[in-house]
Amino acid sequence: MAKKLYIKTYGCQMNAYDSVRMSELLAPMGYEQTDAPDHADLVILNTCHIREKAAEKVYSDLGRMRDIKQSRPEQKMLIGVAGCVAQAEGEEIVSRAPYVDLVVGPQSYQHLPNLIRETIRSNTAAINLAFPEISKFDQLTEATLTQGSSAFVSIQEGCDKFCTFCVVPYTRGAEYSRSVRDVLEETRKLVDLGAIEITLLGQNVNAYHGIGMDGKEWGLGKLIREVAKIQGIKRIRYTTSHPNDVDDELIAAHGDIEILMPMLHLPVQSGSNKILKAMNRKHTASDYLVVIEKLRAARPDIQFSSDFIVGFPGETDTDFEDTLRLVETVGFTQGYSFKFSPRPGTPAAEKAQQVEEAVLDARLQTLQNLLAVQQEKFNKTKLGTTLSVLFNREGRLEGQMQGRSPFMQSVYVDNGAAYANRLVDVHITGAYANSLKGEVISTSQRLNPQQERVAHYG
Repeated sequence: MAKKLYIKTYGCQMNAYDSVRMSELLAPMGYEQTDAPDHADLVILNTCHIREKAAEKVYSDLGRMRDIKQSRPEQKMLIGVAGCVAQAEGEEIVSRAPYVDLVVGPQSYQHLPNLIRETIRSNTAAINLAFPEISKFDQLTEATLTQGSSAFVSIQEGCDKFCTFCVVPYTRGAEYSRSVRDVLEETRKLVDLGAIEITLLGQNVNAYHGIGMDGKEWGLGKLIREVAKIQGIKRIRYTTSHPNDVDDELIAAHGDIEILMPMLHLPVQSGSNKILKAMNRKHTASDYLVVIEKLRAARPDIQFSSDFIVGFPGETDTDFEDTLRLVETVGFTQGYSFKFSPRPGTPAAEKAQQVEEAVLDARLQTLQNLLAVQQEKFNKTKLGTTLSVLFNREGRLEGQMQGRSPFMQSVYVDNGAAYANRLVDVHITGAYANSLKGEVISTSQRLNPQQERVAHYG
C-alpha cells in the first residue's frame, strides 16, 4: 500500500527544485505525494533561513505537525526538517522539537532514504548536515516527475561572495557548478516531460563554471546558447545573479538569443557605496549602473527586478536617499525589499549602529511605494499591446487562468481553461499594479505529443 508524502517548501526557487528531487528520491520507497499533511506518513518541511521570521514560522508549523502526529498514535508519522534552517540549527531543532525524526541539510538530502530507514530502526532522530566531497547531483536519480510547462534546473549551488548579511555560504557551502552534460541531460528530460520554459537556478547562477563537452570551463552565457538548441524549449530564464558576474559573454547572449527572456533579476541591495562596502558586495552603485547600461545596449527591451535591504547597520538618511536615487535611475519593473534581519553567525549580526525599528518601517514603506509606482507604470505601457503568455496555473475565479508574460508579469484571462500549459498570444485589455488582464488571440506555439498529454492531464 502506497505511503503518503507531504512536503512544504519555504523560500527560494532552489528549495522548490530540491523538493521535487526529494519526491523523486522517495518514490522508489513507495511514497506518493499528497497536498495535505493530515494523513501523511512522512512530512518534510523544506526550510529557508534567510530571515528570522521565516525560521520562526518553521517552528510554528512543526508544532502543528506534532499535533497531527499525536492525534494518530495508530499510524506512525515521521516528521523531517530539510533545507537551510536544518543546516543552520541542526541539533537545536531536535532539542527544541524532540518529536522531529530526521534533519537533513540541503547538500545531503540524497541520503534521505537511508535516514528514514535509520530513524525507523533506531526510533531516534537521524541527522545528516554534511557537505559531502561527492556532489549530491552525482547521487540523484534522473528527473522523473513533471514540473509542468515551466521547470527549474539547478546548475550551480553555494556562494563564495560572503556578503556580511547572508547565511548562504554557511548553509549551502562553497560554489559548485554541475557539468554542462548533466545540465543538458536533465533539461532534455524535463522537456520530454512537458516543459517549454526552463529556468536555470543557482544561489549565484551567473558564477556558473561547469565543465563543458570540450573539457573546458563554460560560463553561463555559453551554457545558455547550448540549452537554447534543445528542441521544444520556447523560453529560458535564470536566477539569481550577482552584478560582478555579468560578463561580456552573458551580455551577448541576451542580445543574440530571442528565447532568453527580457527580464533579469539582478540584486543590488543598496544604492549607497558606504553600505555596499559594509555588505561586502564588492561593487559600487556606479558599477551596477554600468552593467544595466550594457545589458540595455545588447537588448533594448530588457527589464530588471532587484532585491533591497533597508536599514542595514549604519545606514543613514543619506544612504537611504542614495538607494532611492538608484531606483529612480534604473526604473525597476519589480522589486523585493526587506528590513534588515540579523542572521546568527553572519558578520552583520554583530555590527553596532543597528537602525531603530520605527526608522526601518518608514524607510521600507517609502521604498516599496516607489517600487510599486514603477511597476504599475511599466504594466500600463502594455495596455493595448499583444504579449506572449505561458499559462500554468488557475486563477482565483472559476475558469480563469493565470500565466507569465516575457517580463514576468502576472497575466490572467477569463474562460481560459483550454490554454493551461500553453504559450499563447494575449491582447492586454487591463493593466493594474500587480497584474494584467487580457484576451487570447491565438495559440502561438503548438506542443509536441508528450507536451499535449501533460497539458491535457496536468
